[in-house]
Amino acid sequence: MPEYRRAFAPGGVFFFTVVTHERRPILQGRNILGCLREAIEWTRRRHPFSIDAIVVLPDHLHCVWSMPPHDADFATRWRTIKGQFTRLFLRIRPLLTAPNESRVKRGEQAVWQRRFWEHLIRDERDYGNHMDYVPFNPVRHGHVRCPHDWPYSSFHRWVRQGVYRADWCCTCANRRPQIPDFTEIDERTGE
Repeated sequence: MPEYRRAFAPGGVFFFTVVTHERRPILQGRNILGCLREAIEWTRRRHPFSIDAIVVLPDHLHCVWSMPPHDADFATRWRTIKGQFTRLFLRIRPLLTAPNESRVKRGEQAVWQRRFWEHLIRDERDYGNHMDYVPFNPVRHGHVRCPHDWPYSSFHRWVRQGVYRADWCCTCANRRPQIPDFTEIDERTGE
Protein backbone atom coordinates (compact mmCIF):
# COMPACT_ATOMS: atom_id res chain seq x y z
CA MET A 1 0.00 0.00 0.00
CA PRO A 2 1.45 3.41 -0.88
CA GLU A 3 2.41 5.71 1.95
CA TYR A 4 0.67 9.06 1.65
CA ARG A 5 2.60 12.02 2.94
CA ARG A 6 0.71 14.98 4.27
CA ALA A 7 2.09 18.44 4.80
CA PHE A 8 2.62 19.30 8.46
CA ALA A 9 2.58 23.03 9.08
CA PRO A 10 0.98 24.12 12.37
CA GLY A 11 -0.95 27.33 11.82
CA GLY A 12 -0.60 26.85 8.06
CA VAL A 13 -2.99 27.76 5.28
CA PHE A 14 -4.11 24.88 3.06
CA PHE A 15 -6.03 24.41 -0.17
CA PHE A 16 -8.16 21.25 -0.36
CA THR A 17 -10.06 19.32 -2.99
CA VAL A 18 -12.54 16.77 -1.66
CA VAL A 19 -14.45 14.56 -4.09
CA THR A 20 -17.57 12.42 -3.79
CA HIS A 21 -17.37 8.67 -4.39
CA GLU A 22 -17.08 8.00 -8.13
CA ARG A 23 -17.75 11.73 -8.65
CA ARG A 24 -21.44 11.20 -8.06
CA PRO A 25 -23.29 14.56 -8.13
CA ILE A 26 -24.76 14.26 -4.63
CA LEU A 27 -23.84 17.72 -3.32
CA GLN A 28 -27.02 19.34 -4.60
CA GLY A 29 -30.23 20.59 -3.08
CA ARG A 30 -31.01 22.67 -0.04
CA ASN A 31 -31.29 19.71 2.37
CA ILE A 32 -28.05 18.06 1.25
CA LEU A 33 -26.08 21.32 1.31
CA GLY A 34 -27.58 21.98 4.73
CA CYS A 35 -26.13 18.64 5.86
CA LEU A 36 -22.71 19.70 4.60
CA ARG A 37 -22.93 23.08 6.32
CA GLU A 38 -24.03 21.39 9.55
CA ALA A 39 -21.18 18.84 9.35
CA ILE A 40 -18.61 21.59 8.83
CA GLU A 41 -19.94 23.71 11.69
CA TRP A 42 -20.21 20.67 13.98
CA THR A 43 -16.55 19.92 13.24
CA ARG A 44 -15.42 23.55 13.67
CA ARG A 45 -16.95 23.67 17.15
CA ARG A 46 -14.84 20.65 18.16
CA HIS A 47 -11.72 21.32 16.08
CA PRO A 48 -11.51 25.03 15.22
CA PHE A 49 -10.24 26.31 11.88
CA SER A 50 -11.27 29.16 9.61
CA ILE A 51 -12.56 28.85 6.09
CA ASP A 52 -10.98 31.53 3.92
CA ALA A 53 -12.75 30.33 0.75
CA ILE A 54 -15.07 27.51 -0.26
CA VAL A 55 -17.02 26.43 -3.30
CA VAL A 56 -19.31 23.40 -3.45
CA LEU A 57 -19.99 21.78 -6.82
CA PRO A 58 -22.25 18.75 -7.38
CA ASP A 59 -19.40 16.21 -7.16
CA HIS A 60 -16.57 17.96 -5.31
CA LEU A 61 -15.59 20.96 -3.27
CA HIS A 62 -12.56 23.20 -2.99
CA CYS A 63 -11.63 25.28 0.00
CA VAL A 64 -8.85 27.24 1.64
CA TRP A 65 -8.47 26.80 5.38
CA SER A 66 -6.35 28.63 7.93
CA MET A 67 -5.36 26.33 10.76
CA PRO A 68 -4.97 27.50 14.37
CA PRO A 69 -1.46 28.16 15.68
CA HIS A 70 0.29 24.96 16.81
CA ASP A 71 -2.25 22.77 14.96
CA ALA A 72 -1.91 21.07 11.58
CA ASP A 73 -4.37 18.21 12.02
CA PHE A 74 -6.61 18.83 9.04
CA ALA A 75 -6.94 15.06 8.47
CA THR A 76 -9.01 14.67 11.66
CA ARG A 77 -11.16 17.60 10.59
CA TRP A 78 -11.85 16.12 7.15
CA ARG A 79 -12.53 12.67 8.61
CA THR A 80 -14.99 14.27 11.04
CA ILE A 81 -16.70 16.39 8.35
CA LYS A 82 -17.03 13.43 5.99
CA GLY A 83 -18.34 11.13 8.72
CA GLN A 84 -20.83 13.64 10.08
CA PHE A 85 -22.04 14.55 6.59
CA THR A 86 -22.45 10.87 5.70
CA ARG A 87 -24.61 10.23 8.78
CA LEU A 88 -26.81 13.23 8.02
CA PHE A 89 -26.92 12.49 4.28
CA LEU A 90 -28.04 8.87 4.77
CA ARG A 91 -30.98 10.02 6.90
CA ILE A 92 -32.26 12.00 3.92
CA ARG A 93 -31.20 9.94 0.94
CA PRO A 94 -30.27 6.27 0.79
CA LEU A 95 -27.29 5.28 -1.33
CA LEU A 96 -28.12 4.05 -4.81
CA THR A 97 -25.35 1.44 -4.68
CA ALA A 98 -24.01 -0.58 -1.80
CA PRO A 99 -20.43 -0.06 -0.65
CA ASN A 100 -17.89 -2.53 -2.06
CA GLU A 101 -16.25 -5.21 0.09
CA SER A 102 -13.26 -3.01 0.97
CA ARG A 103 -15.52 -0.22 2.21
CA VAL A 104 -17.67 -2.66 4.19
CA LYS A 105 -14.53 -3.97 5.95
CA ARG A 106 -13.60 -0.42 6.96
CA GLY A 107 -17.14 0.55 7.94
CA GLU A 108 -17.33 3.11 5.13
CA GLN A 109 -20.22 4.17 2.96
CA ALA A 110 -19.88 5.01 -0.73
CA VAL A 111 -20.34 8.77 -0.23
CA TRP A 112 -16.81 10.25 -0.42
CA GLN A 113 -13.56 9.28 -2.04
CA ARG A 114 -11.31 7.96 0.72
CA ARG A 115 -8.58 10.49 0.22
CA PHE A 116 -8.54 14.21 -0.34
CA TRP A 117 -5.97 16.43 -1.94
CA GLU A 118 -4.23 19.16 0.03
CA HIS A 119 -1.69 21.82 -0.81
CA LEU A 120 0.20 23.92 1.71
CA ILE A 121 -0.02 27.56 0.63
CA ARG A 122 3.55 28.82 0.22
CA ASP A 123 3.24 32.60 0.00
CA GLU A 124 0.91 35.52 -0.81
CA ARG A 125 1.00 34.85 -4.57
CA ASP A 126 0.11 31.19 -4.02
CA TYR A 127 -2.67 32.24 -1.64
CA GLY A 128 -4.09 34.67 -4.20
CA ASN A 129 -4.01 32.06 -6.98
CA HIS A 130 -5.91 29.55 -4.87
CA MET A 131 -8.36 32.15 -3.60
CA ASP A 132 -9.13 32.97 -7.28
CA TYR A 133 -9.32 29.29 -8.23
CA VAL A 134 -12.09 28.60 -5.73
CA PRO A 135 -14.81 30.98 -7.06
CA PHE A 136 -13.83 30.46 -10.69
CA ASN A 137 -14.18 26.66 -10.53
CA PRO A 138 -17.93 26.51 -11.33
CA VAL A 139 -17.22 28.54 -14.49
CA ARG A 140 -14.45 26.15 -15.49
CA HIS A 141 -16.78 23.18 -15.06
CA GLY A 142 -19.47 24.84 -17.18
CA HIS A 143 -22.05 25.22 -14.40
CA VAL A 144 -22.28 29.01 -14.85
CA ARG A 145 -20.81 31.73 -17.06
CA CYS A 146 -19.70 34.03 -14.24
CA PRO A 147 -18.52 33.44 -10.64
CA HIS A 148 -21.30 35.64 -9.25
CA ASP A 149 -23.89 33.25 -10.73
CA TRP A 150 -22.85 30.28 -8.54
CA PRO A 151 -24.64 30.49 -5.19
CA TYR A 152 -22.55 27.89 -3.31
CA SER A 153 -19.38 29.92 -2.99
CA SER A 154 -17.72 32.20 -0.48
CA PHE A 155 -17.21 34.59 -3.40
CA HIS A 156 -20.38 36.45 -2.35
CA ARG A 157 -18.99 37.03 1.16
CA TRP A 158 -15.75 38.39 -0.32
CA VAL A 159 -17.72 40.74 -2.60
CA ARG A 160 -19.66 42.08 0.42
CA GLN A 161 -16.34 42.64 2.20
CA GLY A 162 -14.88 44.47 -0.79
CA VAL A 163 -12.15 41.93 -1.56
CA TYR A 164 -13.58 41.02 -4.98
CA ARG A 165 -15.69 43.15 -7.28
CA ALA A 166 -19.07 41.65 -8.13
CA ASP A 167 -18.10 41.63 -11.80
CA TRP A 168 -14.77 39.80 -11.27
CA CYS A 169 -14.21 37.47 -14.26
CA CYS A 170 -17.76 38.27 -15.38
CA THR A 171 -18.78 37.71 -19.00
CA CYS A 172 -22.20 39.33 -18.66
CA ALA A 173 -22.98 42.01 -21.25
CA ASN A 174 -20.33 40.50 -23.55
CA ARG A 175 -17.44 41.44 -21.26
CA ARG A 176 -14.12 39.77 -21.96
CA PRO A 177 -12.43 39.45 -18.58
CA GLN A 178 -8.81 38.49 -18.04
CA ILE A 179 -9.02 34.96 -16.70
CA PRO A 180 -6.30 33.97 -14.21
CA ASP A 181 -3.86 31.25 -15.27
CA PHE A 182 -4.57 28.14 -13.20
CA THR A 183 -2.17 25.80 -15.02
CA GLU A 184 -0.03 25.16 -11.94
CA ILE A 185 -3.04 24.30 -9.79
CA ASP A 186 -4.59 22.14 -12.51
CA GLU A 187 -1.40 20.10 -12.81
CA ARG A 188 -1.47 19.36 -9.10
CA THR A 189 -5.19 18.67 -8.74
CA GLY A 190 -5.67 16.79 -12.00
CA GLU A 191 -8.61 18.99 -13.03
